[in-house]
Amino acid sequence: MPHPRMMLVVTGDDFGYCPRRNQGIVDCFQAGGISNVSLLVNASAAKDAANLAKRHNIPIGLHANLSEGRPVCESLQQASTLINQRGFFHGKMGLRQALDRGQLSIKEVELELRAQVCLFRELTGHLPQHMDGHQHVHVLPEVREVFAQVLSDLSIPYTRVPVEPGFHSCSWLPAHLQRFYTQVEKDARESIPVFTRYGIRWPDVYLGLSTMGLNMSIPNLQRALTQAVSAGSSSQAVVTAELMVHPGYPSLPQEGGCGEGPDHFSQSTDRQHELTVLTHPAQLALYSQERVQLCAFKDL
Repeated sequence: MPHPRMMLVVTGDDFGYCPRRNQGIVDCFQAGGISNVSLLVNASAAKDAANLAKRHNIPIGLHANLSEGRPVCESLQQASTLINQRGFFHGKMGLRQALDRGQLSIKEVELELRAQVCLFRELTGHLPQHMDGHQHVHVLPEVREVFAQVLSDLSIPYTRVPVEPGFHSCSWLPAHLQRFYTQVEKDARESIPVFTRYGIRWPDVYLGLSTMGLNMSIPNLQRALTQAVSAGSSSQAVVTAELMVHPGYPSLPQEGGCGEGPDHFSQSTDRQHELTVLTHPAQLALYSQERVQLCAFKDL
């Protein structure tokens, strides 16, 4: 390939979620559809995922989780502001509501983030090359500060800033998702000065909100990549970008998740649809045509 116009990290999120997700992610990596994975250390198949990454030499980072399943920090498992009466995290929206009401201990958030990095290291034998947040928890107010502190202390160089160019013109998203992602983007923009202050880096462009599940298609990915090149290319010859994806085979009803079983998103055919699109010969050919080189965070 001639000099690339874009260095693209294609990250398969939720590695470790269940055996079928793990298998789909490995198949996707081997077919050239993804170049990086993000591990949920509190998920039911995390150990298996870490072993698969080792065996297949898959670049791996940490998908920090404060919203689904149980904490990994022992002192927070019985009683803490991070969990409900049943001992589980408050959920994607529940966590945000607790934070808004001032009911979350940020000290406990920090303890849990550090415990997840420790467990990641135990499972993989090394520190994560990058660390982001499951359901974008890492850019939430107050959380972003301790998140940045943990990355800085442990010299984890890269994170994710979920601000997608052209996202607001994606009219096909349902209203509730449009609202949620608009809020995620606002939080992400407000995280930039915090991450900058701690010397943390992220790719020039983020993609993935507009190409999730059944919204993923080759034309849609092409549109996103073209927008990314134009959004980042004014300042440098090679644009760096991350594309967030969720390939896999659908979870079996009782198998997987982070302690409460797999969610609807994981049991749906959306996972397999993403896997099919990402590994389609036309998609792989598109990377060559557009001079996009897939890579890991360590290559940026």
